[in-house]
Amino acid sequence: MAQANYIGTGRRKHSVARVRLVPGEGQITINKRNIDEYFGLETLKLIVKQPLVLTETNGKYDIIVLANGGGMSGQAGAIRHGISRALLKADPELRSTLKRAGFLTRDPRMKERKKYGLKAARRAPQFSKR
Repeated sequence: MAQANYIGTGRRKHSVARVRLVPGEGQITINKRNIDEYFGLETLKLIVKQPLVLTETNGKYDIIVLANGGGMSGQAGAIRHGISRALLKADPELRSTLKRAGFLTRDPRMKERKKYGLKAARRAPQFSKR
């Protein structure tokens, strides 16, 4: 008998997280490493667990994540987004709760591109009067 697993893709900045929820006892694995090994900061672990705590599904699913791109904070946000989307597939009644908390909204903020004639996105070369 095949186990039900729910898939969700989360994105933030340049990070992409492919999340799989499998019924289990609440283990979180990111890129084949335990969450405590992967994220050093406690705040990042809290960000990842937010949707589970909010929907009271903390010990119900094992979470397997493949995350790439961006930095640690961006990946944590992407994982949160992915977990929220996967939870939605598992139980559509959680939609209003997750939506109110803002976990289903993709964070649109991206790095602004560098423009020609400038040193960075908005940083102009130093002005010299004479």
